[in-house]
Amino acid sequence: MLEYQEFCLRAELEGEVLETWIAAGWLIPETGEGPRRFSEADLARARLIHDLHDDLGVNDEGIAIILDLLDQMHGLRHSLRELSAALSVLPEPMRARIQEELRARRLPTRV
Repeated sequence: MLEYQEFCLRAELEGEVLETWIAAGWLIPETGEGPRRFSEADLARARLIHDLHDDLGVNDEGIAIILDLLDQMHGLRHSLRELSAALSVLPEPMRARIQEELRARRLPTRV
């Protein structure tokens, strides 16, 4: 975990900018007893925000949408991993039946 000052240095951010991003909900430091701390994932997210804004010219509203979509995607991946783990412990005939049902529900691919 990174403390505030180290996070600012590694993310190449001014404290005021970091506070703005925290207020916007783009970064959520770990809170508890003691100073706020940031994870390596927070650092990667800060670098992404920086790239979106400074390198690609994405405005604040666009950044908020992109971050929301990324968060949704990560949540869906987590749910899919949990579902996969739950399915992996089912007996083989049940897994085969579920796979058949999934194949039957797939939409035909467009050419």
